[in-house]
Amino acid sequence: MEPIFDVAVIGGGSAGFAAARTAAALGARTALVEGAERLGGLCILAGCMPTKALLEASRRWHAIREVDQFGLQAQPIRPDFPAIMARMHRLVSEFAADRQKELTQGDFQLIRAHASFLDPNQVALADPDGRKSFLRARAFVIAAGSRVSHPPLPELSEIGFWDSNTVLHQTQLPKSLIVLGGGPVAVEYAQFFARLGVDVRLVQRGPRLLKRFDSDLTGVLEEALRDEGIGLLTSASLVSASRSGEEKRLRLVQHGAVHELVAEEIFLAAGRTPALEGLHLPAAGIEIDGRAPLVDCHMRTSVPNLFAAGDFVGIEEIVHIAVLQGEVAGENAARLALGRGAPSRQMDYRLTMEVVFTEPELARLGLTEERAHQSSQPLLVARYRFADHGKALLRGTTRGFVKLLAEPERGELLGAGIVGPEASELIHELVALFSFHATAEDLAQLPHYHPTLSEILTYPAEEIARNVAVSQHQRTLPPSPHHRPSIP
Repeated sequence: MEPIFDVAVIGGGSAGFAAARTAAALGARTALVEGAERLGGLCILAGCMPTKALLEASRRWHAIREVDQFGLQAQPIRPDFPAIMARMHRLVSEFAADRQKELTQGDFQLIRAHASFLDPNQVALADPDGRKSFLRARAFVIAAGSRVSHPPLPELSEIGFWDSNTVLHQTQLPKSLIVLGGGPVAVEYAQFFARLGVDVRLVQRGPRLLKRFDSDLTGVLEEALRDEGIGLLTSASLVSASRSGEEKRLRLVQHGAVHELVAEEIFLAAGRTPALEGLHLPAAGIEIDGRAPLVDCHMRTSVPNLFAAGDFVGIEEIVHIAVLQGEVAGENAARLALGRGAPSRQMDYRLTMEVVFTEPELARLGLTEERAHQSSQPLLVARYRFADHGKALLRGTTRGFVKLLAEPERGELLGAGIVGPEASELIHELVALFSFHATAEDLAQLPHYHPTLSEILTYPAEEIARNVAVSQHQRTLPPSPHHRPSIP
């Protein structure tokens, strides 16, 4: 007789762990099914943590090379790529060990197996030794994650390429590298390798990098990457790929002109796709929209007792969003399975934020200026440059700016963008304010220590607050006598 659980979670990454932990805390008998060889999930094993470890190494190397502007002299040094990779692997192993402990000692049952649906309440399990079994549950949360997208050219598979998994197992720096893609993974790795002396060219199909950010922010990053010697080719379509000896060749078309790029290695960083394979979702009756399952605000799929979360649903492929989605899905699945009423907890994407850890860093929160213009939403927008800010000048990090978006009536903060030093940290002050529907005046009146980077946020807030005050004053003024209607 197969075991019957209240909630079964498929996938042990950030979303799956959050879902299982949440469901178990509500008293649901919970199972977490994970078939991957290593426990930990994408963020720990091949995403957030290893990339940030590598970026920190290249950031420090770059800083050492610029110490002369602070009146310092450094002894000749060189980057040690194997040592950089060894440090990254050690840190990843430590993070993974902590997560493995949480998964194996949690208040839920961990089952090491691949799952495939037989119907909405039952999955077939295949463990690493090939043994077959079955599992039934009143509700499921699918958090199976994502996989590297297929290459845009079949020839790439023939000549070989790196992806975000295989790049972590390299032991030698290539002399030259072509990066395909324009998202966070592409730009972060492009800068990492370029700073270690690799000749890097980045090829992007779209007209600019980081399409989820406003173009004024990404323009600053593009300028910085070019200044560091990275070749950027945007609006470029791949035509063919081939190999000649140790060299790999790409032919592409850009603005009607044909180009040929030659490099020692090619890094495919063109994104990820929800991992639907092997789950047999049609047997469960789940409706798929293109490449991902449809979910509502409760993270519920088209089948009432099946929920989904994380990269698997492809809404916002960001770890903290995956955790929130997992918690929402886990709570709602537990409520349903335990007979405590219909799903009630909802996702709120108003506070969606994203960070890119290049130098300069980029961060966005809430509404973007371009999205507001597309919907003709009225806005007040104010910017302030790091080049005009005292602490940034002291640090020698003056590239970029901060900007705030607010609605015109009260000045409530609706969106923010930062490109510049410590953007990943500065954005969190704004998250706290946005969560309480704060206005620009609220931010402007908060005391900030001087000199700090964070006080730069008050300057665009002051400008918006002044504009709101002027507008409110004008609305309260009596009509001008020159515009009073005449009396017949």
